[in-house]
Amino acid sequence: MEQYVITISREFGSLGRTIAQRLSEKLGIEFWDRDIVEAAAKRTGHSVSLISDEEEKAKSSFFLRKSYKMSLTTYNINDEIFETERNIILDAAAKSSCIIVGRCSDYILRDFPNHLSVYIYAPYEERLRNCIETLMMDEKTARRMIREVDMARTYYQRKYCPDVRSPRDCSDLMIDSSRFGVEGTAELIAQALKIRCCSVGERS
Repeated sequence: MEQYVITISREFGSLGRTIAQRLSEKLGIEFWDRDIVEAAAKRTGHSVSLISDEEEKAKSSFFLRKSYKMSLTTYNINDEIFETERNIILDAAAKSSCIIVGRCSDYILRDFPNHLSVYIYAPYEERLRNCIETLMMDEKTARRMIREVDMARTYYQRKYCPDVRSPRDCSDLMIDSSRFGVEGTAELIAQALKIRCCSVGERS
């Protein structure tokens, strides 16, 4: 198979990151998530903790109401981080086959050849159960995180991908992970990759 890239976007608690890790093992290719933060720190000169803190601010209701509203029109450090991470994502996709999680990678790589864009979701109660049983959160924290992180990702996408209004706009495949589990969802994505790459090859 020719070089390819899989991008994974997800609802919080749908186990999208865990699925991406399993898919990475299954396909034997690199998996990019927190590595993007480390690479961004090296390129910008900012510390890993600073970049992580700026990303974590998106989980704060206050930040969503105040800072994000302002940042829709004003340059700040988040713009610098986004642009740096965008270049890292482009470089990673150009270098070798890989899986990239979040950070608008589906939109950034929308015109990349052999690109499979996947959106992973699950019913609220299933996501809540995953947060409690798998991510080891108490119920109150889990409910807050689901609400705030989903909202943060919506605002983040609204700012940096203004013409994307819903996951359908950038997704080749949308999967309810609660129906197939981590292993089954990873296998479905692997099978979809074969079909996607073959169809691209037929058109070229």
